Amino acid sequence: MTTSQEELLPATRRALLHRIAVGQAEGRSPSLVAAVVRGGRAVWHGARTSVDGHAPDETVQYRIGSITKTFTAVLVMRLRDEGRLDLGDPLEKHLSGTGAGEATVAELLAHTAGLAAESPAPWWERTPGALRPELSDVLGEQPFLHPVGRRHHYSNPGYTLLGALVEELRGAAWEEVLHDEILDPLGLHRTSAQPRTPHAGGWAVHPWADALLPEPLEDLGRMAPAGQLWSTTGDLARFAAFLAAGDERVLSAESVREMRTPAAPAGTADVLDGATYGLGMQIQRRDGRLLVGHGGSLPGFLANLVISVDEDVAAVVLANCTSGPLVGAVAADLVRIVAEAEPRIPEPWRPLREVDPSVLDLAGQWYWGTNAFGLRVTADGLLALSPLTGGGRRSRFRPNGDGTWTGLEGYFAGELLRPVRRPDGAMSHLDLGSFVFTRQPYDAEAPVPGGIDPDGWRGIG
Repeated sequence: MTTSQEELLPATRRALLHRIAVGQAEGRSPSLVAAVVRGGRAVWHGARTSVDGHAPDETVQYRIGSITKTFTAVLVMRLRDEGRLDLGDPLEKHLSGTGAGEATVAELLAHTAGLAAESPAPWWERTPGALRPELSDVLGEQPFLHPVGRRHHYSNPGYTLLGALVEELRGAAWEEVLHDEILDPLGLHRTSAQPRTPHAGGWAVHPWADALLPEPLEDLGRMAPAGQLWSTTGDLARFAAFLAAGDERVLSAESVREMRTPAAPAGTADVLDGATYGLGMQIQRRDGRLLVGHGGSLPGFLANLVISVDEDVAAVVLANCTSGPLVGAVAADLVRIVAEAEPRIPEPWRPLREVDPSVLDLAGQWYWGTNAFGLRVTADGLLALSPLTGGGRRSRFRPNGDGTWTGLEGYFAGELLRPVRRPDGAMSHLDLGSFVFTRQPYDAEAPVPGGIDPDGWRGIG
């Protein structure tokens, strides 16, 4: 993959290089590589120190750990979109005899199934996967630690179950399905379950000495869908672009948006950290910026992929050490540097192609009680409702083709907006999920619930 370095200003490129240099030096990583994505493709690649005597480029593989979970989640969402399963289905409906069959597919994706965080001893990341040949070896005798669906508790065995679900419904190995349905269509030819040359070796760095110890590179076996993959900054840049915009060859924009939507109840610590979880994707708020993506780690490697969808910037950071560099913080900072130094240039305003008088009649000021709202007709054919002052409920609405509209986000997501006209055709009011919006505050000519005092508005003498 050839990246265009010219698309970012020299000062921005230097700031990016400085940030990864600090991250590598302070984190004492044998090497650290990074990429920035904008406009659907990589626009910057940076590397510090070397792998096998050469500065690693965007083709050098690193192990990406739990970023693998996002790939597995995409495979599950494809099955959902094909109608092969429903996210509300209990696992037992499709994969019997696991001992965890009461958990739903969605709960497994969002880590709310109540399963343990890890498989039974020994430490699965540093032992051969052959030690856990069966799902029962991954889950143990008591797989549940918490009530199903009640709290977010990150679970590696949960994604092993999802990988087994993919295999059951596809009739093929997880790795084979992954290649056929994600890696090949998106051109991720340097992403694989086993390392391919050139690749970095994994190291442990002594906490009190500048000394290295090689880490074992184990095949995770049954646990592969939770953390097996190797990849590159070039491939993960493509994957980040897909997670931001979708690709009809793999998963629609609507479905990847669903993956990026919070699906897990937030615990107290999560609220304080500004973090939650979607369907195979981590969600966090950092410096006022909403970031989605996933982190990963295995002995010898650290990885992070983050995306600011609103600002059209993503970053990937990979390092070959067990601990040290804060790759999540580095990736978030790379996004911040680009977003602040070179803000996204908005799309040009364009007028509607055609004006429907009945839709135009909806535009303007409306009142819910005494709260003033504005309703705009936008060039993309949607309606946008927002309060005229302060905060409050807002949403966009898509047309249903029968004169009604469905909310797309916020409090009114999925709710029906129904314009109501008088017998003479004049606009009476809007019914929005039983809320009545009128042209004047408590319009006496509209059917406001509870009625309007016949004496109308008054002062107090």
